[in-house]
Amino acid sequence: MRRLQLGMVGGGEGAFIGEVHRIAARLDGHFDLVAGAFSSDAERAHQSARDLGVEAARSYADFREMAKAEAARAGGIDAVSIVTPNHLHGEIAMAFLEAGIAVICDKPMTATLEQAEALTAVAKRTKTPFFLTHNYTGYPMVRQARDMIAQGALGALRLIDVAYLQDWLTRPTDPAHKQASWRINPDLSGGGAIGDIGSHAYNLLRFVTGLRPETVSAQLRSFVPGRAVDDDVRATLAFAGETYGQLWASQVAVGNENNLSLKIYGEAAALEWHQERPDQLIYTEFGAPRQILTRGGAGANAAARAVTRVPNGHPEGYLEAFATLYAEAASVLRGEACETVVGIEDGLEGMRFIDACQTSSRQGGAAVTFAASD
Repeated sequence: MRRLQLGMVGGGEGAFIGEVHRIAARLDGHFDLVAGAFSSDAERAHQSARDLGVEAARSYADFREMAKAEAARAGGIDAVSIVTPNHLHGEIAMAFLEAGIAVICDKPMTATLEQAEALTAVAKRTKTPFFLTHNYTGYPMVRQARDMIAQGALGALRLIDVAYLQDWLTRPTDPAHKQASWRINPDLSGGGAIGDIGSHAYNLLRFVTGLRPETVSAQLRSFVPGRAVDDDVRATLAFAGETYGQLWASQVAVGNENNLSLKIYGEAAALEWHQERPDQLIYTEFGAPRQILTRGGAGANAAARAVTRVPNGHPEGYLEAFATLYAEAASVLRGEACETVVGIEDGLEGMRFIDACQTSSRQGGAAVTFAASD
């Protein structure tokens, strides 16, 4: 099976998420990194290419040049991975989609809803594959939770509680802090906690339950003086029928490192998953003791086993979840069907959710009708 040729935009020296994507792309042997525009600074871009073993002829100082050259090249890249700050996602993705090159993009899809709508139009017109790396959808026990709900194990869903809590932005940040500086700049991020981790929380809820809210009521706050973006988000979601949800995303919740959790309560049973204990899924039938289902144990189902690489008791987590998304993108690029990929419509819906929360907050937390798709 031929390895797919991968390019990357962003992710040069000192970039955390770029290295994560590179590890994930090569973990299952589906991709070779062969080209890149690793920085907007030409010298850093070419130095990063040398460090990564990318030949000089395929090291680019500009992503537009890269898209044009790789599209024209015999044996050019099959896909590009975009790992830049949010405000650059849209124009970079457009350049490669227009060139007929598949896009694997870090979340959120863009910095603004307008950019997301324009990008979606380009993807539909060119019919070029687009994948969004909401990596928490790749965990085996998240796949099991999704499958159990689809099979009716919980009965009709009543309550959904999703929270993503961190504390790393509790204090004012050093302007030289590379990971923080663009995230707290509204022109570069498009929002604070709502876009950075709230988008993950919403996507996880949608992926596992399949439910889409009808209305959203949210309050976005900034607790750090002078901060121009939100660092705490509380949202109430109303779904069709009698199903309700709460979403809390905070980067100033002291004592939390990367505490993403999902709790789902149905008329017959409940499920609970925690990212910091990813190999466990807690299942409770009404009136019965709680069960802890483990990834490789007797409680694991086919959905979990399908994306499991190592034996039970050997932790499998963040990097492997990213790798699952790259493996599934590879399968689609090879012409196979895959219903669990997160694509362009999911990305657009995520941006519409962010916009709805921001609109509701500006209106004092008023309920806003959520327009999920055209």
